Amino acid sequence: MSYVIGLDLGTSGLKGLLVNKSGEIITTVTSEYPLITPQKGYSEQEPEAWYIAAKQTLEKIIKEVPDVTSQLEGISFSGQMHSLVLLDKRGDVIRNAILWNDVRTTKQCHRITNELGEKLIDISKNKALEGFTLPKMLWVQEHEPENWAKVSTFLLPKDYLGYRLTGNMQMEYSDAAGTLLLDIEKKEWSPEILKTFQIDPKICPPLVESTAQIGFLNEELKEQFQFEQDIPIFAGGADNPSAAVGAGIVRPHQAMASIGTSGVFLTYEEDKEKDYEGHLHFFNHVIPNAHYSMGVTLAAGNSLNWFKDQFAKEETFNDLLKDINQIPVGSEGLIFTPYISGERTPYTDSKIRGSFLGIDISHTRTHFARAVLEGITFSLRDSQELMKKYTDKKFSQIVSVGGGAKNQDWLQMQADIFNTPVITLETEQGPGMGAAMIAAVGAGWYPNFKACSDIFVNYTNEFLPIAENVEKYNQIYEVYREVYPSIKEISHQLINLE
Repeated sequence: MSYVIGLDLGTSGLKGLLVNKSGEIITTVTSEYPLITPQKGYSEQEPEAWYIAAKQTLEKIIKEVPDVTSQLEGISFSGQMHSLVLLDKRGDVIRNAILWNDVRTTKQCHRITNELGEKLIDISKNKALEGFTLPKMLWVQEHEPENWAKVSTFLLPKDYLGYRLTGNMQMEYSDAAGTLLLDIEKKEWSPEILKTFQIDPKICPPLVESTAQIGFLNEELKEQFQFEQDIPIFAGGADNPSAAVGAGIVRPHQAMASIGTSGVFLTYEEDKEKDYEGHLHFFNHVIPNAHYSMGVTLAAGNSLNWFKDQFAKEETFNDLLKDINQIPVGSEGLIFTPYISGERTPYTDSKIRGSFLGIDISHTRTHFARAVLEGITFSLRDSQELMKKYTDKKFSQIVSVGGGAKNQDWLQMQADIFNTPVITLETEQGPGMGAAMIAAVGAGWYPNFKACSDIFVNYTNEFLPIAENVEKYNQIYEVYREVYPSIKEISHQLINLE
């Protein structure tokens, strides 16, 4: 039996999926590693920990399925975006990786915006935000000049892992697009951005497609794991587009609503000329010559987690949500805005905070629970509406993944609020499945991702919009959109008084 392995390099651990040619998941294993937080707002990791986790993961897979050593036909990756890895001329790590969720770079973001102006959106298609790679590079320039002077190459996490497995350095387009250094349309490092910030183009690695073979597993590891043949390694992709591919989002009429700690509304884009003017993220895809756009809700599932921790700590989520179908659409006049950690799309406002509006003496805890779910979904609809506004996007299908796919009442709510059929995956494996599909296409099992998706991705439940609910939610959503401008100044004043 032939296999591929997808390695998903996340923020808290590395997950490995062993998949056969039929798309059957033979086993999944994980290896964890720590987060380093030297002070408030800082988030770092040791890249060596990722390599150790990868070796542990391969070892566990081989122990469970011994014939992998003779039947493995490829390994690929998905990985956390934006996180900065700096290497010296010997290929050694200079300092800990600065992660995507590190927020020390607000000053550098202002500098990027001020010095590039509209050219930033024209070239990179994205606004300067703390999560991106370029602000982290500028922070090292300014605060650690001795480290910056040693830099020979920069990589992102999964590309670093590819380097350690093969000895070759490169970066593929879907991850490079999240650095703010890539010319999205030309698919090349931007000379103008590099020159503006005194970054030597020589430190930028060669660019490759996600399915490109970047080498073979090095001889040391081949011998350690007793592989009988050379193991091709494929470049892989950033976590969000990999998750989209793993969910079967390979056609322009599809979207993915992912509700984890944060929330993502993402769609496949074929037309590289589409311009969201920076209101949505727009990146190169793992699918060759394609792109994807997405909006982000900073506290999606985290809003529900917060509510449960404060008001139902000893209960399960099922207990908390069991009676929400008894509450009418709109929670009888109660609205929740999920801005408890600030917001990304459509406002990019770190000082906005969440709110319940319309509280009535008749409202119960179940009303509040339903309102939280509705507010999270309204926030994701904000991204859907931006897609309609700027590019006239239309959807025939939305795949719901993450926590939002675990409750049938919430799934119906999504169908009604998005006014689009919502379906769920038979087996949800996130970016790791996308990484396995990249390896499968790279290895030549399938000619493209659409053909691979037809075999690897299967759907189960479908929820259709209910006309009367859609009408009611459309009215409530218009009220929801008025909340942010109404509370913005009050929220900012309260933050300043802390």
